[in-house]
Amino acid sequence: MLKAILKTINEGERFLVASHEGPDGDALASTLALTLALRELGKEVVAYNRDGLPAAFDFLPGADTLVDSLAADDHFDAGFILDAGELRRAGLELREHCTALVNVDHHPYSENFGAIYYVDTEACATGALVYRILAAAGWPISRDVAACIYAAIISDTGSFRYSNSNPEAFRIAGEMIALGVSPWDIATGLYENQDPRRLQLLARALATLAVSSCGRFASLAVTSEMYAATGTNAEHTDGFVNYPRSIRNVEVAIFFRQVGATAFKVGFRSKGQVDVGALSRELGGGGHHNAAGALVEGDLEEVHRTVFSRLKIPTD
Repeated sequence: MLKAILKTINEGERFLVASHEGPDGDALASTLALTLALRELGKEVVAYNRDGLPAAFDFLPGADTLVDSLAADDHFDAGFILDAGELRRAGLELREHCTALVNVDHHPYSENFGAIYYVDTEACATGALVYRILAAAGWPISRDVAACIYAAIISDTGSFRYSNSNPEAFRIAGEMIALGVSPWDIATGLYENQDPRRLQLLARALATLAVSSCGRFASLAVTSEMYAATGTNAEHTDGFVNYPRSIRNVEVAIFFRQVGATAFKVGFRSKGQVDVGALSRELGGGGHHNAAGALVEGDLEEVHRTVFSRLKIPTD
């Protein structure tokens, strides 16, 4: 697959690099890493996300060039769709803008929608796959590209706290630091760069904390009313699921985020015993064993009841 990707890059001149809606650190930083690397090769590249740039990532190199719309006649020799899982999460319309699509991802059950399918579920982050592409080509990695790759890996491994923190994650991170990346600068940008309104929203979300009677599941919720009261939106909720996850003995953390009058996006984080990816697929969503999500219809009480009733701790 790497040879096919390099052939596509060498033969093309104009590329699109896109990632899933509501981009997290890996999706956004991977997009910028590949975009910057291709530009440094002299290619014409558009970095795109349908939801635009979350303010939390505006410190990353190249972030100011990301666009959230394409002209009707925009066309590209190839489109790299990163970290998406399914094309619809990046935008089904992107197929019409690209001669070929390249799916670069590390999610299990990632849709085979492209001419090239480069998916490795053992990779710690999509940023690691971008690194592999650049390394396979032998192209030099600039400090700006290295900063984005490092940020992608830090984001998706939870600063090396999650089970996907494999030897490759540490090796690549070490190489990026050797190229001049400042861990302090990236950590400050990711974790000490908060909008005060996010903390106001978090205070309201924490008031919804619910822990199951068995103590193994816990959740937070954010409603439309909370957004209105604090002047916030969905991008301010990134990382909220980690608060119930941090509770002693909690195995699965759930975050309910209202997206319609009677609809909630439900995010799951598991510490390993429960396959939340399988649970999410039952609910029409998808994701990893330890991190997944789905859209569930109903008011908060109904959605909460539906989700908690399906959660079970495996027994030996």
